[in-house]
Amino acid sequence: MKSDRAYLEHMLDMIGRLEFATAAGKATFLESVVHQDAVLRNLHTLTETAQRLSTSLRDAHPEINWAALAAFRNVVVHDYLGIDIDIVWAVVEQDVPDLKAKVEHLLETMP
Repeated sequence: MKSDRAYLEHMLDMIGRLEFATAAGKATFLESVVHQDAVLRNLHTLTETAQRLSTSLRDAHPEINWAALAAFRNVVVHDYLGIDIDIVWAVVEQDVPDLKAKVEHLLETMP
């Protein structure tokens, strides 16, 4: 079993990949299936990794909306025909930076 630290570091890696895949901007993202696929894959991995964190860590950090991460994972994995790419862009632009800051802070404060 991997440690919570390893999972959090992996989450940051996925966020870095998301940043790379969206660096060209919204227009490129909306026009490129390759960019969309990269973003969806990394969001899937990011949210799957979040579910593998220990319950004690998740319970100790309610500032991160773990339930929303799990719900988003379920949409990406199971409702792929219902994915709204504009909503995916909004998640990457608005929610991912906040998650990144919280995960970085969590890692900085871990023993």
